[in-house]
Amino acid sequence: MKRLLPFGTSLLLGLPALAQKQYVREQQTWVGVFNQTRFSQRWGSWTDLHLRLHDRYVQDLFQGVARVGLTYYLTDDVRLTGGYAYVHHFPDGARTVSQAEHRPWQQVQWFAKFPKARLMQWVRLEERFRRTIQGNERTDDFNFNYRTRYNAALFLPLTKKGFNPGGLQAVLNNEVMMNFGKEIRYNYFDQNRLFAGVVYQLNPHAQLQAGYMHLFQQLPAGSTYRNQHTLRVFYFHNFDLRPTPVAAPTPAP
Repeated sequence: MKRLLPFGTSLLLGLPALAQKQYVREQQTWVGVFNQTRFSQRWGSWTDLHLRLHDRYVQDLFQGVARVGLTYYLTDDVRLTGGYAYVHHFPDGARTVSQAEHRPWQQVQWFAKFPKARLMQWVRLEERFRRTIQGNERTDDFNFNYRTRYNAALFLPLTKKGFNPGGLQAVLNNEVMMNFGKEIRYNYFDQNRLFAGVVYQLNPHAQLQAGYMHLFQQLPAGSTYRNQHTLRVFYFHNFDLRPTPVAAPTPAP
């Protein structure tokens, strides 16, 4: 028994080290194009395309995203959208082959205008179907889970032109994502994306955003976290095909 005591003490002292959190640090660059087109008083479409690079920001491909949706306008400032996204995960470290993800999604989005600010918010639900990989081979099976996202973006004018063409704005944007479903055991919290940047208003219906985003993510293993520094450049454009279009709200991040 006396011989076992030192071994047991050492084991107990070693447990915190076994449970210690691990952090993966990355540098990425994200570029994206967004479009919202309004066909009529009630109906419109959503499209966004993304290319994400990593490894010293631009050394290798990380992810590609194509997302489309059909939008119903409850009012000019409140919109319901449902659609489909395809996500292509390029080989990355332990994942030696690419991985496909199919992602139906539903969203409610709303805007608020203030004398010297604009606020955009959305709540999005996603159904994520990711093809499983065994060894170096893709299988015919898919992992599945739900993910919910809350996104808020605040726009503040920096110049006299403000939200008018030629104006500059500051944007502060935060998005929180949570996983749920029977296959989720550890990473109920998925990630948080905090972004700060500047906006250049190209015309009443288009703007260019650029800035820095910090992404903090809990990986499926549960004790491993991604601490990601990201350069982000997004272009937003709205089309209004109604016979008498009106000025569109600030595009969504």
